[in-house]
Amino acid sequence: MSKISISSSDRVFVLTGAGISAESGLPTFRASDGLWAGHRVEDVCTPEALELNPALVWQFYSERRDQGAKAAPNPAHVALAELESQMGDRFFLCTQNVDDLHERAGSKRLVHMHGELAKSRCEDECGRAPVEDHTVYKSLDEVGHCACGARLRPHIVFFGEIPLEMDRIQREIARATLMVVVGTSGSVYPAANFVHWARQAGARTVYVGPEPPLNAHAFTNVVEGKAGDVLPGLFEVS
Repeated sequence: MSKISISSSDRVFVLTGAGISAESGLPTFRASDGLWAGHRVEDVCTPEALELNPALVWQFYSERRDQGAKAAPNPAHVALAELESQMGDRFFLCTQNVDDLHERAGSKRLVHMHGELAKSRCEDECGRAPVEDHTVYKSLDEVGHCACGARLRPHIVFFGEIPLEMDRIQREIARATLMVVVGTSGSVYPAANFVHWARQAGARTVYVGPEPPLNAHAFTNVVEGKAGDVLPGLFEVS
């Protein structure tokens, strides 16, 4: 498609999903066989799993940390960081991904609605803020404890838990004039609803990915292709 024109009055909301990280070599959330890195999602990504087998949950996320640390941002991450540098406060990025590739590419105005791999928080939800934690734990005994005494848990939104910063996300969508969605299937809610909310507010909506998402009908433009190929040079900021 032709370049996306962004004027001085536009506000851009970007939503990214697993597809953008997959281009950096990180596996998407769920493979065709229904497993994630050889595990049932129910065994490693639910509050019940954490309660029943915290050692397995921590083993799983430690492995994800190790993978994430070895990955590098790709041209799509860099293109979004460059767009933010041009737009400043008129740009907002929401990612469903838990890796830090956006930050390492230079993005600053962003939220991780599903949490962050490189952080841990209190298992008892005592109210203390999450802490930076890049440790790849070899056993449950190595996992630290919160100041309240409870064990730390991965700062990840498990299935059945409420995504983070939804109030802020909804405010940003409501005032956006352009929504760009990158590399997400349109099957995970509430993120799959974001494009509908943006359309209701009158925003232009653009999807970028190797194949149309399940909610493709909600977009004013669908651009098929790898994000790393499409995003660099896609935006024309005036």
